[in-house]
Amino acid sequence: MALLVLAVTTLIVWLDRAGYHDNSGAPVGLLASAYYATVTLSTTGYGDVTPVGDGARLVNILVITPLRVLFLIILVGTTLEVLTERTRQQWRLNRWRSCVHEHTVVVGYGTKGRSAVDTLLGQGVPKESIVVVDPQRKVIDQATRDGLVGVVGDATRTDTLLRAELPNAARVVVAPERDDTAVLVTLTARQLNKAATVVAAVREDENAPLLRQSGADVVVTSSSSAGRLLGMSMLSPYAGAVMEDLLTYGTGLDVVERPVTREEAGRSPRESDDLVLAVVRGHRVLKYTEPEAAVLQLTDRVITIRPAGR
Repeated sequence: MALLVLAVTTLIVWLDRAGYHDNSGAPVGLLASAYYATVTLSTTGYGDVTPVGDGARLVNILVITPLRVLFLIILVGTTLEVLTERTRQQWRLNRWRSCVHEHTVVVGYGTKGRSAVDTLLGQGVPKESIVVVDPQRKVIDQATRDGLVGVVGDATRTDTLLRAELPNAARVVVAPERDDTAVLVTLTARQLNKAATVVAAVREDENAPLLRQSGADVVVTSSSSAGRLLGMSMLSPYAGAVMEDLLTYGTGLDVVERPVTREEAGRSPRESDDLVLAVVRGHRVLKYTEPEAAVLQLTDRVITIRPAGR
């Protein structure tokens, strides 16, 4: 817009060039017209090219002076708008950083990352406590449209994970497209946060030990898991359908981990209202058939199957 105003002013002066005087004695041409328009709109005004004719002076009063004001409004207004927006963004960022803690960082917002986020949301995790990290701007734009916090950048770099406040996170989901990227992200995440629960996904079984050595608490192999589900569905379509139902949170049956209630403490897992699959005692997972899990303790947690929405 500023260039358009400059071009219009140059054209006006050039069309009325007979009413202008150049102190050098040369005729006012297109270059001199552009020079006069530039120094006039920028309020520099050297005075070497001046309007001397009545028509030229009238045009300066009625046309060029308003164009000068418009030119300054465009430049100053745009500068103030940019500075204000940057200040506002920096204030929002600092405020978010001071408030966020115990949040979830999801690296990669592809199919695996979106499914993980949907499950977290289904389990009651608020959207504002989920931070998505992805190198693609359009992916982060989609995440922000979904109501999540987005960070654009390479998650294998420490500065990117620091912008996601990963040192203050409680959970980290590593779900990039490549296995080598998953290993590097897990290493970096574990270096920044020793206490967070890190869950990582890989395509190939042979890369799972690398991720565990890198610091992942749980490693999910997508290709073999899908293959096992396919084989189960082939031999027993109903069993495959039930497993798919259990894996899809919020529909049919859900697998839920919850604390033992006071009413359940001291009783058998079989007496629970929910179907108990396992008991988490300390850092051990006990199957419901093991003798140690015969009596529930108040400090235990149970992994149960319950109807969705219950």
